[in-house]
Amino acid sequence: GFLFRELINAGLLHTDVQTVAGHGLERYAAEPKLRDGVLEWESGPGRSANEKILRPAQNPFAATGGLKNLKGNLGRAVIKASAVKPENRVVEAPARIFCDQESVKQAFKNGELNKDCVVVVRFQGPTANGMPELHSLTPTLSVLLDRGWRVALVTDGRMSGASGKVPAAIHVAPEAARCGPIGKIVDGDIIRVDAENGVLEVLVDGFDDRPFADAPQDSQFGFGRELFSVFRNQVGGAETGASALF
Repeated sequence: GFLFRELINAGLLHTDVQTVAGHGLERYAAEPKLRDGVLEWESGPGRSANEKILRPAQNPFAATGGLKNLKGNLGRAVIKASAVKPENRVVEAPARIFCDQESVKQAFKNGELNKDCVVVVRFQGPTANGMPELHSLTPTLSVLLDRGWRVALVTDGRMSGASGKVPAAIHVAPEAARCGPIGKIVDGDIIRVDAENGVLEVLVDGFDDRPFADAPQDSQFGFGRELFSVFRNQVGGAETGASALF
């Protein structure tokens, strides 16, 4: 109830809507109570019970939202900047290229990632392999961050809010399987991920003239993937919802 009242009073919700509770959203600013077998509605709380979790609109956690769009010569991406400490929101480091998250974790186990790096995981978009969840990369990259390395993730795949404290430029579009610039990066290229200024770019000369990397074959065949090729061929990009219908 507190949440809805704050959003309504701040003009952040369209209230002229039909809901399962009737017309408008004002009902959601109240709370149902059952007294002597009778349902009654009363005004919801006027203040947050814990401002570490829920703040009033006039005292937000940050002046702007937690998500930020990035763009540059690598395309466009989104990053959850609010989860990243300010000192880690700008990373400029050599790229390390992977085509699946298991390869990243194996490289970590082999000690190959103990350095400043931007981990690039490509061919993980809707067209490539259906855009699987990449949240298992978070613990691995967090360890590198805790060791003092400058680390970031760049991927045309997705993470369901689990990017955590590691700066992660996700949903890169166009994806590698659609000849996006992320498919031109090679190991050692200097990449800049700048969540403060909304920048995602590779800092090398002649980048636009490079050829695109070939997609790994195991993302197209085996385990029944052939059956879904029609969907991969028709699906839209991450920016438009990765839908096969539009």
